[in-house]
Amino acid sequence: MTNSVDRRVRASQKRQRLMAAAARVLHEQGVERTTLADIAREADVPVGNVYYYFKTKDELVRAALDEHTVHLDELTARLDQLPDPRDRLKALVEAWVEQRDVAARYGCPTGTLAAELGKRGEGSEGSLDTEVGAVIRRLLEWAARQFREMRLSGSDGADHPDDPDDLALTLVAGYQGMSLLANALRDPGVMTREGARLLTWLDSLR
Repeated sequence: MTNSVDRRVRASQKRQRLMAAAARVLHEQGVERTTLADIAREADVPVGNVYYYFKTKDELVRAALDEHTVHLDELTARLDQLPDPRDRLKALVEAWVEQRDVAARYGCPTGTLAAELGKRGEGSEGSLDTEVGAVIRRLLEWAARQFREMRLSGSDGADHPDDPDDLALTLVAGYQGMSLLANALRDPGVMTREGARLLTWLDSLR
């Protein structure tokens, strides 16, 4: 019984290493340039073992998306410990800026996948391009909840003219834009400067 449990634990750990490796390598190399051998090497797993867990590259891409979702949920769970929704949003921006060197070299992990997979033009339910969109929607929904909790109002005390969903879109679009430009210009300073603008914008909202 113990040996059986140990095997299951080792198998689970190996699968997790492959998922983490897939997320890293696909971010750095892109889907088309990445092979199963690349991911096996990064995970320190014999390439033949990869097929036991993932039959195709698309399955590994899905595993990478699952890994991005886990990381996003872990980040937002930490941010949710902050009592003030504005502080949560500002801490999110600061977390993005902390990744400026990675962004300058490779871009946003989810955004670059979305751009590459979107070129397939599938768009059907369950396809990879719609699944990567679901990760981004998850972030948008979390951000919108924070704006909703802020109960924004205009200078006359009326409800703020901007919908929380629109504000979330502005925030995440700002992140995607600064990640793209930092990568295109190979300049992490873009993330620093534009992150500061986003923080100022968040502070300006009543």
